[in-house]
Amino acid sequence: MRIALHQMTSGIDLERNVLAMVNAITRSAEAGAAMYFAPEMSIIIDRDRVRARPHLAAEAHMAALAKLSDCALQYGIWLHLGSIPVVHENGQKLANRSIIIGADGKIKARYDKMHLFDVNLDTGESWKESAAYAGGDRPVVVQTPLGLMGLAICYDMRFPDLFSAYAKSCVDIITLPSAFTVPTGQAHWHSILRARAIESEAFVIAAAQCGLHEDGRQTYGHSLVVDPWGKIVLDMGASPNLAFVNLDIGTIAEVRKQIPVHANRRTIPTPFIAG
Repeated sequence: MRIALHQMTSGIDLERNVLAMVNAITRSAEAGAAMYFAPEMSIIIDRDRVRARPHLAAEAHMAALAKLSDCALQYGIWLHLGSIPVVHENGQKLANRSIIIGADGKIKARYDKMHLFDVNLDTGESWKESAAYAGGDRPVVVQTPLGLMGLAICYDMRFPDLFSAYAKSCVDIITLPSAFTVPTGQAHWHSILRARAIESEAFVIAAAQCGLHEDGRQTYGHSLVVDPWGKIVLDMGASPNLAFVNLDIGTIAEVRKQIPVHANRRTIPTPFIAG
């Protein structure tokens, strides 16, 4: 099963970012990909929230989403939009939302990032996603041409309980579109994603932002595809590009037969406090 990963350096111009995605989707379909994967905040990256807000809307009124849905229908390809900022249904904040679009142009699943990145880094960078975003309240799985897919976004990868839930659902694929900082990327990106694949015995697909963005931030890149054995089958490095991978879905059953963690899993009770 062939897939396409789009490693982007998204900027503050939403229309330019969407045009880059449309061009990449077109190339993906022409190359025979069944599904296209974009990174976190694919349609716009702008830390100036006042400047960015006029470009954003509720999902139902977002022209960029309609354009990408039309593109999926035109080329008969499934799309994982990574994540996009939309005005939350409560109208007060935004949602960092993964949206899956089928080859018929219809939305098949939505997932709002559950864990929000609130941190002050030693580099001087400060992030407080919760000031502008409402966190999601549940995991989401969706049936795709690749198999059963569990959805997560970037910082979610640090919270094992989420992936335990996906493993218990026997997902075949876990997606982690990201915009990782460079210091944390260098320290943890490859290790965490390999761990998530190994413990779930599933493919991990993580399309990422890369490079220096117009708003001044810098992201790590290294979009990855990791197989259920923990082998990295694609690493896109640090430059924007479109890459293709042929997934051997049969690997999932082979790995689960060798190490049957799904069959051997037990319900873990509350720890006993000794002494």
